[in-house]
Amino acid sequence: MGAKAPKSEAKNFAVNRQAGHYYHLLEKFEAGIELSGTEVKSIREGKVNLKDGYAVVKGSEVWLVDCHISAYSSGGYSNHDPLRDRRLLLHRQQINKLQGRTQERGLTIVPTRLYLKKNLIKCEIALAKGKNVFDRRETERRRTVDREAAMEMREHRNKF
Repeated sequence: MGAKAPKSEAKNFAVNRQAGHYYHLLEKFEAGIELSGTEVKSIREGKVNLKDGYAVVKGSEVWLVDCHISAYSSGGYSNHDPLRDRRLLLHRQQINKLQGRTQERGLTIVPTRLYLKKNLIKCEIALAKGKNVFDRRETERRRTVDREAAMEMREHRNKF
């Protein structure tokens, strides 16, 4: 009786790497996303781009705007509009929290990744505050120093 190999928790379809570069990510939320059939097939093919996307609270709903999901390659007349607004499915308390916080100056909601969890496509969104240019430079400088220090440690360890 062999033990089963552990399955990976979630499969990433798209990751918004620029979100961490341009924003301080304060708090993350997991949201369901309302999709049509051809959108799901296209996402499973990996044809999704979160780079220019953002989320907005309209009334009592949260909408994902400017997230590009390409048309399904084998689709026909029923293909979807690649840039249509998509509703995000969140709990009422989470929506109220996001609505209150986005009314503060300088906070926005950005999608950070799209992934598969228990056969459902989920969108991770983050409450974010924009970085200034000097903040971005400081982050890059810190990353470079950490990388150089790690290389020095490896070289020092390999000498002995």
